[in-house]
This record gives sequence, C-alpha cells and structure tokens, in this order.
Amino acid sequence: MTDTTLTIENILAPELTLCRVPASSKKRVMETIAEQIQHRDETLSDAQIFNNLVSRERLGSTGIGQGIAIPHCRLEGLDHVVGVLMTLEDGVGFDAIDNQPVDLVFALVVPKEATSEHLELLSQIAEKFNDRAFCDHLRQCTDGETLYRQMLAESH
Repeated sequence: MTDTTLTIENILAPELTLCRVPASSKKRVMETIAEQIQHRDETLSDAQIFNNLVSRERLGSTGIGQGIAIPHCRLEGLDHVVGVLMTLEDGVGFDAIDNQPVDLVFALVVPKEATSEHLELLSQIAEKFNDRAFCDHLRQCTDGETLYRQMLAESH
C-alpha cells in the first residue's frame, strides 16, 4: 500500500455498484456481496468473504439506521480494500439500531492488516450516508452506472 489516503473512489469499481438488487434477507445480502467480490477477483473465496461478513455481523449489526447498512470485514490474503455499493429492490431486516429495513448497503472488505485506513473509510462512508438528500439520490438511481457516478459525484 503506497497511498495511505484511501477514498471511496479508490475502492469502489463500477462493476461492484449494483442497483435494485433483489434480496429477501440479510443473509442473502451478504451472499450477494461475497459473490460479486469473488466474481471480480477469482483468487478470493466467496465462502470466506461471506463467513467473515457474517462473523463481523454477529458482533453487532452494521445497520446504522435510516435504511443504511455498512457490512465490513477483514480478509486474509487480500492486498487492497474492496467496496461494494448496492441499493436493494426491497428493504430487508438488518437488526439495525432503529429497526428500519435496510435498502442501501455499502460493504467494505479490507486486508487483514488494515486498521487505521479501514476505520477512516468507515467514517467517510458513514458521514456521507448521514446526508439524507445524498441517500435519496442514491435510492433514486435505476442502474449501476448512474449509482456509481452519483456516489462519486458527491464525494468531492
């Protein structure tokens, strides 16, 4: 890692920005995240990613309220941070702090060693999602490309 300042732009790829994903449960959301990451990098194990996300979730829900969740985990053998942004077709129960169903998900998978970068990114993402108008714009997107552009447009 040469560049220590990670931004959403550095970690989010258009291929990992998905719009209106059908998901019936929190478990299905986690499976989709793992499948998408593995699909993009076949050296990674979707089962491992899924298990790590679920293990982290058991420590406490990553549903931060207002329909938003930021599931995250560390992954052995990963050398860069991977972000996945998804809007869900329908809100799913996520045991969020306000008990609202989640329909906006930003997942972060970071190298096992990453610590401060990981926390910095989580706070950047949480801060962006604190802006209701921003979240509404994301929810209104109808395709991944628009969603990707919207996420980055407002990160400057």
